Amino acid sequence: MAAELHIRVMQESDRDAVMRIFNHYARTSFAAYPEGPLPLQFFPHLKEGAISAVVIEDAGGVVGFGLLKPFFPFPAFRKTGMVTYFIAPEYTRKGLGTRLFGRLLEDAKNNGMKMLLANISSKNEGSIRFHANKGFRVAGTLAGVGEKFGKPFDVVWMQRPVE
Repeated sequence: MAAELHIRVMQESDRDAVMRIFNHYARTSFAAYPEGPLPLQFFPHLKEGAISAVVIEDAGGVVGFGLLKPFFPFPAFRKTGMVTYFIAPEYTRKGLGTRLFGRLLEDAKNNGMKMLLANISSKNEGSIRFHANKGFRVAGTLAGVGEKFGKPFDVVWMQRPVE
């Protein structure tokens, strides 16, 4: 399957597929913070300000996406980016997240970034492990700041240098 997959720049025509993937996690997990699906009109907000917005696709269409955004929109923080990625559930645990992360890491390097951040729900243990395996370390935890599905959660901030 890996040979059939490729990463490319996200386009407006990817809206439905990207929102379908995002909304799956919004409805079913703590991976996306909304408590339910967002309308297609949210697509521009999802990628707003992105330095890099990419999709990974196979012959059947988009199966995942990733975003690299500035941490803050001020020049003092131009060397720090935040990463986000979501993979269609039937494609998880096949290395696609690693491929998307690799592309975003390269894009961060090409944009002169020195640090990457990720904020993750404490209930998303898989994502915390994924980031730790990619060289991220826990930088801090905001205790009890979120609630979804009637359950409180922390936001775990992780960071790693862009090397």
